Amino acid sequence: MRIVGLSGNVKAPSRTAALTSALLSEAARGLAAEVRHISLVDAAPILFRALRADQLDKNGLEIIETVENADALIVSSPVYRASYTGALKHLFDLVDYRALTGVPVILAATGGRASHGLMPDQQLRPLMAFFKALPLPTSVYAVESDFSDYGVESEALNERIAEAGAELRAALTQPAASLRRKLTEPTFARRIA
Repeated sequence: MRIVGLSGNVKAPSRTAALTSALLSEAARGLAAEVRHISLVDAAPILFRALRADQLDKNGLEIIETVENADALIVSSPVYRASYTGALKHLFDLVDYRALTGVPVILAATGGRASHGLMPDQQLRPLMAFFKALPLPTSVYAVESDFSDYGVESEALNERIAEAGAELRAALTQPAASLRRKLTEPTFARRIA
């Protein structure tokens, strides 16, 4: 089982990368899973060498194949001009449109103010719908005050991370019918209601 975290940050240190790491740790808790964190601050210079997938070099192809072969994804980005970063968009431009069908995905973002809190659902959810991936019900959004020295500090954010991680673990380990029941139990439903 492979869980891949994609962090759309284009600078380091990064609150987005810290959030992605926290989500990866929570999602993999108790699972025998291989975890990989791809941060665009490192991956983007490799991927920007190619404008199309058939132009990828060995290093770029390895990054894209890691994404395409994931059993689950965590996709996060800082809010940039009311959307996700161009580096993250470019990565998804290189991913085969059939590769993520049915893959469960946690959507997450970081921003400077609470007013951008719907970005994961308004921007990332449609992107994942194009790929026919399965974005999970709980998206995660964090602002600067949720962190201390680029580490997750907020109790409310930690609760949201725990919910999203539990949903991903359920998606990876439960048959579809029991997963539907699990996602509608009070623990998960309270955030949606």
